[in-house]
Amino acid sequence: MRALSRLCLSLFCLVLLAGWLSPDTASADTRVALVIGNGAYASTAQLPNPSHDAEDVAASLRRSGFEVIHGIDLRQADMQDMTIRFARAASRADVAIFYYSGHAMQYNGVNYLMPVDATLTDEADLKRFVRVDDIVNDLQQAKNLRILVLDSCRDNPLAETLKRSATRAASIGRGLSKVEAPRGTIVSFSTQSGQTAADGVGRNSPYTAAFLKHIEEPQEIGDVFRDISSDVYDASGKTQLPELSLSIIGKFYLNGPVSVTIAPGAPQIAPRADPCASAEAHWKAADTIGTVSAFEDHLTRFSSCSFASLAKARIEGLKQKVALAPATNTRAGGSKDFDGTWDVTLNCPASGKAQGFTRPLAGTVTNGVFHAEVQGQGGANRLEIDGQIPPDGKTTLSARGTTGASAYTLNNLAPGSPYAFTVDAQFERTRGSGKRNEARPCNLVFVKR
Repeated sequence: MRALSRLCLSLFCLVLLAGWLSPDTASADTRVALVIGNGAYASTAQLPNPSHDAEDVAASLRRSGFEVIHGIDLRQADMQDMTIRFARAASRADVAIFYYSGHAMQYNGVNYLMPVDATLTDEADLKRFVRVDDIVNDLQQAKNLRILVLDSCRDNPLAETLKRSATRAASIGRGLSKVEAPRGTIVSFSTQSGQTAADGVGRNSPYTAAFLKHIEEPQEIGDVFRDISSDVYDASGKTQLPELSLSIIGKFYLNGPVSVTIAPGAPQIAPRADPCASAEAHWKAADTIGTVSAFEDHLTRFSSCSFASLAKARIEGLKQKVALAPATNTRAGGSKDFDGTWDVTLNCPASGKAQGFTRPLAGTVTNGVFHAEVQGQGGANRLEIDGQIPPDGKTTLSARGTTGASAYTLNNLAPGSPYAFTVDAQFERTRGSGKRNEARPCNLVFVKR
């Protein structure tokens, strides 16, 4: 007899995705940032804002879970040291950000960042500068998301000196040359390529003020940078429009969205203002998962909000349909047509940060009640699947288990945390082996012995 189940482990998928890039799950990803503010120039006009810009951006990124390498008014040697440290850190990071505020320029289409002790008498002096192309290459080592932010399109008087001293035809334009974002990267300049940006009259430049306003918001990262550009454009009287290039697939969040925590007794997320402000987003996530634990978590967080009654109804309905954590197999028997011993295999291909795996389970059907279980290596992870089988073979099986020390089991759950989910299954009275359903992230294969 062959049985083929249609299974999507929504719990695994949503816990991984909702927790990805969220500061509440710092263990889920590694974040590094290099933040530099150069303003105290020795050979050209000094800039008042970069030191404040860099200090405030570094503090903001630390609040979002970043390990920040931070430098103010860096000389050439110090700037080289910090970029080397950043390159090494980016190679082990999931998310990497480079932020620079200070003087920069373009020469023959190449963008350069200027240390505070740099001089510029001829082309050879450009070797004292930091090439933006090198920073972009360092960023590409990060696994998931790379962000380049240059608040550095101010007018650089040294460019005129280089124009006068150039011994051959050279292109020395205003502002910076356009940088196309490589795949998985966001590039944001404080103004359009070939244009100059205002330094501002307050503590921060107009661009950095907008950056600080939006970067910690629980919005998708592409929307965050679009909002930054819009704010700068409006604040400048529609004279300064940031250059923005995005080449990302999927949705990324530095803060949020609301994540559903399955571990019982998890601490309640404190609302920022309106206690029901995040209720709708949380409800959508819980409704997608569709388990008792997810709906109970919603009630814990939003007991007085509009979806509380619906969550209670869903919990009652699920408890009547299937018990998620039965102590023993004491339920009334189903159809005995499927009684016997089964070989069951759980297949989960790699997805995102989760490694793929295949687990064999020993399954039996006695008096129409199915039971299968697997014990991970060294007892690290345990999984059991149970359910009653009606005469038509269509049923919903309940699964529960305990995650072990592996970071790829449930990603952000601590070792020993329980989890539960349901399995829609169709048992058939045909002998033979089941086929994998490649359209699903995970599947069960049932083979009757």
